[in-house]
Amino acid sequence: MRSGDSRRLTHAAIARYARRMKHWYALSAIGRDRPGIVADLAELIYDCDCNLEDSSMTILGSEFAVLLLLSSTSVEAERLLASGCKRLEWEKRLTVFFRPLEAEPVAYAARARARRHTLQAIGVDRAGIVAKIARCLAEHDVNIAEMSTQSRPEPESGTPLYTVRVQLDVPSNVDTAALARRLHAVAEELQVELAFTAEN
Repeated sequence: MRSGDSRRLTHAAIARYARRMKHWYALSAIGRDRPGIVADLAELIYDCDCNLEDSSMTILGSEFAVLLLLSSTSVEAERLLASGCKRLEWEKRLTVFFRPLEAEPVAYAARARARRHTLQAIGVDRAGIVAKIARCLAEHDVNIAEMSTQSRPEPESGTPLYTVRVQLDVPSNVDTAALARRLHAVAEELQVELAFTAEN
């Protein structure tokens, strides 16, 4: 075999490997809630030769927000996503952002060998509740996996009550007793009731 033929075979093998290799992308979108947003995004994913690996969607006020994890073996996927996201922004009035990921994503809970815990705090609505609780968690290397908040008037007095519900990933090397003591100290400072429990 001539050296030129060998180089061509090598380039062909590299091209075949690139086509088989899975690429990962994170995509987020937000826009005024309406029927058809999920369909628009699903068609974009299909047209860009991508697979939908995971998703999270919510409605906040009048806005619909979504975070998607995509994969593709196509070498054209990134270019197609870039142009497709711009088209959606122009045609559907969505704010869309995507970025390539360096490798297959591994959840923090798996990397840190974490255990899932639940936290709930309830008290009179005031500034700083989420900020101080979140900072306490961050200082102990605890990851917030999910969080929901709600402010509603108390039935009898009409006083606004604020509720925070959090799903946490607590690494195996964290002293949960010390974390619980610190969280309850923060709750006392904020004058809120706080419950912190491990999930089975």
